[in-house]
Amino acid sequence: MAVRYELIKTCKQTGARLGRLHTPHGTIETPVFMPVGTQATVKTMSPEELSGMGAGIILSNTYHLFLRPGHDIVEEAGGLHRFMNWPGAILTDSGGFQVFSLSNLRKISEEGVSFRSHLNGEKLFIGPEEATHIQNALGADIIMAFDECAPYPAEYEYVKQSMERTTRWAERCLKAHRRPHDQALFGIVQGGMFHDLREQSARDLISLDFPGYAIGGLSVGEPFPLMYEMLEHTVPLLPTDKPRYLMGVGSPDALIEGAIRGIDMFDCVLPTRIARNGTCMTSQGRLVIRNAKYARDFTPLDPACDCYTCRHYTRAYIRHLIKADETFGIRLTTYHNLHFLLQLMKQVRQAIAEDRLADFRDQFFAQYGLSEDRSF
Repeated sequence: MAVRYELIKTCKQTGARLGRLHTPHGTIETPVFMPVGTQATVKTMSPEELSGMGAGIILSNTYHLFLRPGHDIVEEAGGLHRFMNWPGAILTDSGGFQVFSLSNLRKISEEGVSFRSHLNGEKLFIGPEEATHIQNALGADIIMAFDECAPYPAEYEYVKQSMERTTRWAERCLKAHRRPHDQALFGIVQGGMFHDLREQSARDLISLDFPGYAIGGLSVGEPFPLMYEMLEHTVPLLPTDKPRYLMGVGSPDALIEGAIRGIDMFDCVLPTRIARNGTCMTSQGRLVIRNAKYARDFTPLDPACDCYTCRHYTRAYIRHLIKADETFGIRLTTYHNLHFLLQLMKQVRQAIAEDRLADFRDQFFAQYGLSEDRSF
């Protein structure tokens, strides 16, 4: 088996899981946050910096790498690990979310999705077989079944048809998968915000016996309490001996709440995206470094943080760099945000090990001034 999940213990306070994910490129402690390297790079970060801050697995995007440089070039280079010089594990998404987000540039059929490239307008097609073969060529440790991510809100009948087609596509992905010995193909549970559709999706996918399961179609604009409700209903349906991956979630509060509800893996562009706008995650909450009040603030971004940025640079200097559109400023805020989330997940794992994750959640939320219906 390409990937194996090992359950270490369950938190007595919350039921959260402490585990290990064994992959061909290393063992990852879970729950884990996976930095997103959309185009075979985590924006502004080197692989050495990511390893240094404790990242063991990152995510890359099938759609973008299919468009450029092309999966054939990545395969010729020896696969994604060699191409980008990343020694750790890699997960590639199927490209489905990006294709479906093109809206007016794509057309869905039973066979797959016809769409126009957002780069040059070229007519292209990706179906389950194509998405699987592209990911086989990219060579990630974990690859994802091609699915349709239904928007929010959406009518019941639309979501039902979309979910059932996603299951049929999942079967085709399994049949097309050429490298099951060294690449784990995960199924994706869909069903929108409807309990019975989530149940049907989970039941159908479990019958196909994937080595891991993702929960898709959440964090797409719905209120946080609704997302948590759907997690509480869906996660218990999934096998306990396989990893559970919540796609596209990365705010600090949602990572904690997701772990409490039994999620093992998370990814999101949030920490890198907001870093480029000068927004930083700190132990006291959100800090917008562009604000004028930091012009003469010669303290670190977060006095409680020991990352490279906080050990060497001040708020005043970083504000200057961001205001001057200097790339180094974005590097510093990106490094800090990623380090912050990776350290947060380390704290979550420690809290699970000590059966105190609910207490940790309450303390963290009190520092941030957060409640369950208000995110970072």
